[in-house]
Amino acid sequence: MALFLLWILAGAQSPQAQNQLANQKAPSLREPPYWAFAIKPADLASDAPQKPPDPTPRHVPKSEAAFTLAQTTDLFTPPDWHPEDHPGMPEIVSRGRSPEVFACGYCHLPNGQGRPENSSLAGLPAAYIVEQLADFKNGLRKSSDPRHGPTAAMIKYETKANEKEIQAAAEYFSALKPRPWIRVVEADTVPKTQVGGWMLVVSEGGETEPIGERIIETPENLERTELRDDHSRFVAYVPVGSIKKGEVLVTGGSSKALRCATCHGSGLRGKDKVPALAGRSPSYIVRQLYDIQSGARTGVAVHPMKPVVTKLTIDDMAAIAAYTASLNP
Repeated sequence: MALFLLWILAGAQSPQAQNQLANQKAPSLREPPYWAFAIKPADLASDAPQKPPDPTPRHVPKSEAAFTLAQTTDLFTPPDWHPEDHPGMPEIVSRGRSPEVFACGYCHLPNGQGRPENSSLAGLPAAYIVEQLADFKNGLRKSSDPRHGPTAAMIKYETKANEKEIQAAAEYFSALKPRPWIRVVEADTVPKTQVGGWMLVVSEGGETEPIGERIIETPENLERTELRDDHSRFVAYVPVGSIKKGEVLVTGGSSKALRCATCHGSGLRGKDKVPALAGRSPSYIVRQLYDIQSGARTGVAVHPMKPVVTKLTIDDMAAIAAYTASLNP
């Protein structure tokens, strides 16, 4: 289930520190950064008859499994290319409950690593996962851009899971060990990309362009990613110098942020009920910071984050995300 971080970058704060940050003037919030939200273009209507899917079985490296294209897009029976990597999946993770609840393993993958358009769940505290689904259900977790399909699907479908199903999924994903998943590269120039499937994909033609102040997170191997191979990783191109800038913000070296490790633990690998930040999708981290600052995400759990993100610009958010993504999970 797309159960996302709420306590991103929260530090232990005295009342005086909270008030000081809360009184800081917030920057003018720009439109949601397209590169983080990656809104899928509306499909163009076509009168042409749809071709049946190619029935040829597909294969991926280091797997004996074979799935057709139709099987790799089944929301209720997602492909499990590497079953030896994880314990047996609960029914709600492997099959969902048709037609009301999609299989959690479809979006977040059987190993819980997730993709840029949703969240990695591997290793998150079970209680945190349960809490986040409750926030989705109670209207406390939304997207700043209502067109963001993965968030809308969480609210429409996954909130229909019952208490037993939610607990089973939470315990399953919590028991998984997160693994290195994103290669972070500082660069001035990046491949040209376009939105495809709620994430950025490299455009045909091999052209490049300046990165500007963006993060370009894209599959290392698009074909394997489209087949939902949970061994196929991602690369995130970030502006030169952004990792160091993010480190300064995260470790309390700036007036804009506090020491995130106080709540998120040593190495930002999580502590108690507070989730890890290390090694997670930078696109995801930016979306959550933006959503908290914009007010799209509210509730008691978000309250400590509001003063932390008040003065962050989108460039600051990108730097923070670049740094956290560069850490080993």
